[in-house]
Amino acid sequence: MTTDAREHLLDWLRDAHAMEQQAEKMLKAQAARIEHYPRLKARIEEHIEETLGQQQALEGCIARLDGSPSVVKDTMGKLAALGQAIGGMTASDEIVKGAMAGYVFENVEIASYTALIAAAEVVGDHETKRVCEQILQQEVAMSEWLAAHLPEVVQEFLARSETPGVTARK
Repeated sequence: MTTDAREHLLDWLRDAHAMEQQAEKMLKAQAARIEHYPRLKARIEEHIEETLGQQQALEGCIARLDGSPSVVKDTMGKLAALGQAIGGMTASDEIVKGAMAGYVFENVEIASYTALIAAAEVVGDHETKRVCEQILQQEVAMSEWLAAHLPEVVQEFLARSETPGVTARK
């Protein structure tokens, strides 16, 4: 395979690493603010652990290709997560918007890992393909969980918001 294809794979792995750095920041900020939705908080905390493992696995793939994570991309991902966290804190329906944003983000990750799997196959990098397939399964599971539980979060939010003296937003 051409050097260009290998370089694209390496660049996209760096993008994925930065994306997981962003996910970590977003998920940790969201979990720290959740007070009244224990099932959602528990699943987010579980996914934080998966995300940390994904970062390490991606670092291994990048190192096998004689690269290193991009400090610039990682920093930009963290800054984007900070902006999202700050923006979400002001919403009166923070928990619902956060769950929706989480679902969207999971699907961006799914697209990224689908592309990485295809690129690794073309390049002949079987280990990266295996790692990305494993990560893809975790992202699909989180996306499906959020899709299945979003109605529950919305219903609980609406019930709490209609009860005087009860906090609904987080």
